[in-house]
Amino acid sequence: MNQQLFQIALVVEDYDDAINFYTNKLHFELIEDTRMSDTKRWVVVSPPGSKDGCKLLLAKAANEVQKNSIGNQTGGRVFLFLHTDDFMRDYQNLISHDIKIVRQPVKEEWGMVCVFEDLYGNLWDLIEPSKT
Repeated sequence: MNQQLFQIALVVEDYDDAINFYTNKLHFELIEDTRMSDTKRWVVVSPPGSKDGCKLLLAKAANEVQKNSIGNQTGGRVFLFLHTDDFMRDYQNLISHDIKIVRQPVKEEWGMVCVFEDLYGNLWDLIEPSKT
């Protein structure tokens, strides 16, 4: 058996604001933006250099239950884990784009990590794994 996690749906308030944040601030690539109806689009973004990896489906909240989960899909826990090959480059990018750092960088035995918030308050780990 061969399986892999392909996409994760991230509930957002507005497609264009989310696209702007992920592509212009985190430098993700816009993989797809297809209009499905007057109110629904299929919007997929991916971290740079990760076209074959797991992608984010930016899904606009369609009802009150979904709207109430924007920014807190995991009950306040870190939701997504972004690996990088250059922690300081990407950390400085977060700072230069005024992205909120929730937990300052720390060197752990397994690598460098900090926690940041996306535009809706979802928590992310930025991680550069130790090279062994």
